[in-house]
Amino acid sequence: MAAAVTSSSALPFASLQPNSSAGLKNTSPLSPPTFRATLPRRIPPLSCAAAPTSIEEDNGRRGRYADESIREEAARRDHALPSNFHGFSAWYVPFGPSPDPNERYSLDDVVYRSSSGGLLDVRHDFAALAKFPGSYWRDLFDSRVGRTTWPYGSGVWSKKEFVLPEIDADHIVSLFEGNSNLFWAERLGREHLGGMPDLWVKHCGISHTGSFKDLGMTVLVSQVNRLRSKPLSRPIGGVGCASTGDTSAALSAYCAAANIPAIVFLPTDRISLAQLVQPIANGATVLSIDTDFDGCMRLIREVTAELPIYLANSLNSLRLEGQKTAAIEILQQFDWEVPDWVIVPGGNLGNIYAFYKGFSMCKELGLVDRMPRLVCAQAANANPLYLHYKSGWSDFKPVTAAETFASAIQIGDPVSIDRAVYAIQKTDGIVEEATEEELMDAMSLADRTGMFACPHTGVALAALFKLRESGVIGTNDRTVVVSTAHGLKFTQSKVDYHANEIADMVCRFANPPVKVKADFGSVMDVLRKKLVVKK
Repeated sequence: MAAAVTSSSALPFASLQPNSSAGLKNTSPLSPPTFRATLPRRIPPLSCAAAPTSIEEDNGRRGRYADESIREEAARRDHALPSNFHGFSAWYVPFGPSPDPNERYSLDDVVYRSSSGGLLDVRHDFAALAKFPGSYWRDLFDSRVGRTTWPYGSGVWSKKEFVLPEIDADHIVSLFEGNSNLFWAERLGREHLGGMPDLWVKHCGISHTGSFKDLGMTVLVSQVNRLRSKPLSRPIGGVGCASTGDTSAALSAYCAAANIPAIVFLPTDRISLAQLVQPIANGATVLSIDTDFDGCMRLIREVTAELPIYLANSLNSLRLEGQKTAAIEILQQFDWEVPDWVIVPGGNLGNIYAFYKGFSMCKELGLVDRMPRLVCAQAANANPLYLHYKSGWSDFKPVTAAETFASAIQIGDPVSIDRAVYAIQKTDGIVEEATEEELMDAMSLADRTGMFACPHTGVALAALFKLRESGVIGTNDRTVVVSTAHGLKFTQSKVDYHANEIADMVCRFANPPVKVKADFGSVMDVLRKKLVVKK
């Protein structure tokens, strides 16, 4: 199939204009429109009196008008397009087998479960997307990276056609999330993992609120923003979630940006102070509840059934549409080459399925030709998926999650268990666990090589150490460890580790400050012992 764009650098889809002399040409029902490769003509804004009054006067002009924002520029740009000219769409369907093969819901419906009580999934119109070859999508997504053009500067919305294709740019709530660093863990791989030269860490915590949850929350809050602009029979008064910390931070920030009330249920004394202060600072209504995450989750589901509060937990499959873009970013950062392994920490288990969706969508649409094997890493104190995997996928049994330094994945009854099983099975994947000592040692060892990892990343790193030791992951396998949050949100665990104040833990890589007398000789004695000078 011929490429839709004739230039080597594709323009943002919403800014592509039909060739004025030929119009939209289709050589067959499956052929994409033919677009000219030059910059599109700019349509005068409807409300800007100082702007040109004709297309000819504005022809070839680049950039915004002096009195318009990037959002207003996007509205003017999109106004120039034929109504729904791309024809892309998405909708909800039941996840897995359904008694009714025709059951589907609009994304504008406020619905979280199928008619049989199962999970929902967002399904895209692949036939429409497949009219464009994989090379077109690769060029398009690459052309948007690092731009300020609304909303494509976001790592999520740069893949808008794969996320929420029908939402207006004016309804999108974005903090330019995503586009996170892919860190080459050279020293960790070389010195501590048997010489791995192709080890990488995807730092999803380098985002606005310090965790990967931003990727999903921008999609969910944008859809709520769209729904609040519509005449609904039951208007949405706010958005709520149960959280182990990071979800509440992301929800609160995006709701604050959109001026939408946020309500968060947090388990008392089970999240870090840094996580607790984020929703408070962003103006959310914070309920500290004397229970664990699973108890908070039960309560928020009961509350949202009675009050006009939109549920923002990963039960809501909209969030997974944003989270899957981290997988597409990884492919972009490797110039569309597929890694061998991707290791993801798992708690409520939506994230492992989101990575599967991102990789699978790219394979199905021809952006890549294969998928990586996925590893879900769980803390041993909260390991229901691991136990399910070790039992040969026999009947799943929830567990009562014990306290873990990886507090964001301290979940014993994960909502997305079926999604996670599907993702692992479809990728010939693995589930591994890490004890508290293993995850803290792995985190601390990684820190000594230049990272500043969170305990959840420590779980994924500990899983990597085990799989390298057993020979499952090879020396030259390209491997990506997903870091889900920033280490600065979990400093107390690091303080306790390096102070050797964790009960029943050796803390092998502790590095406490050295107390020294305030004189030259004492300082020199310490430094001579510490320094190793190569001759």
